Amino acid sequence: MAREVSEITIIGGGLAGSEAAWQLAAQGLRSTLYEMRPAPDAAGARTRQTPAHRTGLLGELVCSNSLKSELPDSAPWLLKEELRDLGSLLLRIAGQVAVPAGHALAVDRHEFAARITQAIEESPLITVRREEVRELPESGIVIVATGPLTSDALAESIQRLTGTGRLFFYDAISPVVDAASLDYSRLFGASRYGKGGSDDYWNCPLTREEYDRFYEALATAESYPLHDFENPRFFEGCLPLEELARRGRDTLRFGPMKPVGLRDPRTGRTPFAAVQLRRENLRADSFNLVGFQNHLRFPEQARVLRLIPGLEKAVFLRYGQVHRNTYINGPALLEATLALKSNANIFFAGQISGVEGYVESMATGLVAARHAAARARGGEAVAPPRETALGSLCHYVSHADPEHYQPANITFDLLPPLPIEERKQRRAAQCRRALEALQAWL
Repeated sequence: MAREVSEITIIGGGLAGSEAAWQLAAQGLRSTLYEMRPAPDAAGARTRQTPAHRTGLLGELVCSNSLKSELPDSAPWLLKEELRDLGSLLLRIAGQVAVPAGHALAVDRHEFAARITQAIEESPLITVRREEVRELPESGIVIVATGPLTSDALAESIQRLTGTGRLFFYDAISPVVDAASLDYSRLFGASRYGKGGSDDYWNCPLTREEYDRFYEALATAESYPLHDFENPRFFEGCLPLEELARRGRDTLRFGPMKPVGLRDPRTGRTPFAAVQLRRENLRADSFNLVGFQNHLRFPEQARVLRLIPGLEKAVFLRYGQVHRNTYINGPALLEATLALKSNANIFFAGQISGVEGYVESMATGLVAARHAAARARGGEAVAPPRETALGSLCHYVSHADPEHYQPANITFDLLPPLPIEERKQRRAAQCRRALEALQAWL
């Protein structure tokens, strides 16, 4: 009979690592969670430890505060439903600190991370160590969940172990404005298509003339240059604003500035273009510009974004930024259980495995933990059914084309198809099948 492993090492205290630690504890297994960022201080640890992080809290959200759609029979909803069925800590906390966001699940980012940190640090089965892991452990079971900002030393250790080079793409952070600095006489409160409360989002309507003026300013604004050795490979689902603008004059009107589903109550008409502002926290004292991630120089951001109606005197609490995301070539290296093909004791989870998105990171952390637990107890790790969102996500990570591997969000394209022509009925059927398959797997 195989001897049970007494403790599991988790590297990285982001969404994937935090969820993994909690899942192991729920199964009675001890883990040591390593996080290289310092512990929060009494003032909330406002210091910056990476190109994206601002605090030392576990599970910190560094970009949007949205966990995407909660509309039944949508792909993001399905993935969250599966995680809820599996007892996800992070989704439970998300529900406790949710802020109004129409049909999306958005959270108060500070409360979200603070409660995750409290839950992890109070667990008697989890030891949190605030130090950098520079080399992969040579023994024991390990879950690597270091996220897109893996330190150079550890990335080189992973490269030596796997024998492959690092892959990377550029991701971006949206700007945040002080709510008190907005001109609400120029804004209107509404959710797209009336889904949600009337003030879930504040909307900045633009006329054609205002849009043209904004576009011209954006098109000529100065960005921070990338280093000579850096090849900009932006993730298509999170393109910087200026990169979208380069693709055509109306691209923004079909992307982050689309007015579809919005009606300005003062005119009774759909505006030519619109910018949506979403709450950052429960106090609603700050808002992020939805989809406005960018790499403009900070003075240029202020100049261009203040051309948006209602933002003429905006105070920016955080400017948009671009940072490099590191991920491994999952299809070449990983099994569907998220274990290395060359070493069944090492698992990868979160964005370093090649998934994109908050919930996707939680999902792979949860899956890696379940499989690591099975491994620790001498059992066999069985990947989630292919019919589930979890199984399809893990299947993509481990079976996509290694030559053209790109990070992926959960979409219905990843799930096995059904021979139903009408899309709404087909997706509803795929969701039913997925949830039934998950229960059978459990």
